[in-house]
Amino acid sequence: MYDLIIVGGGPAGMTAGIYAARQKLKILLITEGFGGQMAKKSIDVENYPGFIKISGFDLIKNFENHLKSKKVEIKMAEIKSLKKENDCFSVSVEKGEEFKAKSVIIASGAEPRMLNVKGEKEFIGKGVSYCPICDGPLFKGKEVAIVGGGEAGCEAGIFLLNYVKKIYVLDAGPKITGSRAVYDVLKKSGKAEFITSARIEAIKGKMFVNSIIYNGGKEIKVSAVFVEIGYQPETSFIESGLVDFTSRGEIKVDSDTQAAKTQGIFAAGDVSGGKCKQIVVAAAEGAKAALAVNKYLNGPQEGHF
Repeated sequence: MYDLIIVGGGPAGMTAGIYAARQKLKILLITEGFGGQMAKKSIDVENYPGFIKISGFDLIKNFENHLKSKKVEIKMAEIKSLKKENDCFSVSVEKGEEFKAKSVIIASGAEPRMLNVKGEKEFIGKGVSYCPICDGPLFKGKEVAIVGGGEAGCEAGIFLLNYVKKIYVLDAGPKITGSRAVYDVLKKSGKAEFITSARIEAIKGKMFVNSIIYNGGKEIKVSAVFVEIGYQPETSFIESGLVDFTSRGEIKVDSDTQAAKTQGIFAAGDVSGGKCKQIVVAAAEGAKAALAVNKYLNGPQEGHF
């Protein structure tokens, strides 16, 4: 029986592990990999305190090394279910393994949202991608499309500038909403064309993607489509009734403690209902959740919380 199981190895989950270990709790952290969305960061991180500029990869390694310096048991596995059994929680993973704990921090992050248009599913891995840093180098010298003109889409474009011949950035809204800093880099490159009020209708190809269709049949010839339209919180493993959700599918939590509806369950990072989806915010929520777990298990501690 663990005091705490942490689900997720992104900045929220790793920070929760570090803080919970300092409270001398018996902890199991379950994750398929470290970094969460940070692992897919396509440009340098310039807004994490203490680092003027650091790559997403290096920042992840710093988090991971810090976590592993503490007494935190780590299980690399895909989580299958989270249930409540009497006065404790049961977490099962692939291959049927099951673990029990007095409390749980859900820091499972979010998965990319799909366009849900004709051809998208058929061409996943054949030109349709949700990870520019993973697949961008495959399209060296090609023309590609990015669907989504927010911060993530513009950051993806900056990464792809290192490889592709031209980038079409399409957004459903009336303007590109990425920050001025990333937008300017793309615009000044001379390799990016921005198309707003673009309603994507289909992705076409034979064996591989060769075009994207929008706005009543307009067609752009591209070799790849990178989808950057946000993320869907990963909550499918949670037993019905244990938590409540926001309109965006995030877990509703108390803003002071990150506590969810069921006593003993806490949530932090992109899976929770906070509005600011930033690395530093996810880390802060992980810290809050871990301190709240300690208070939940052991009562208020002098000098803490």
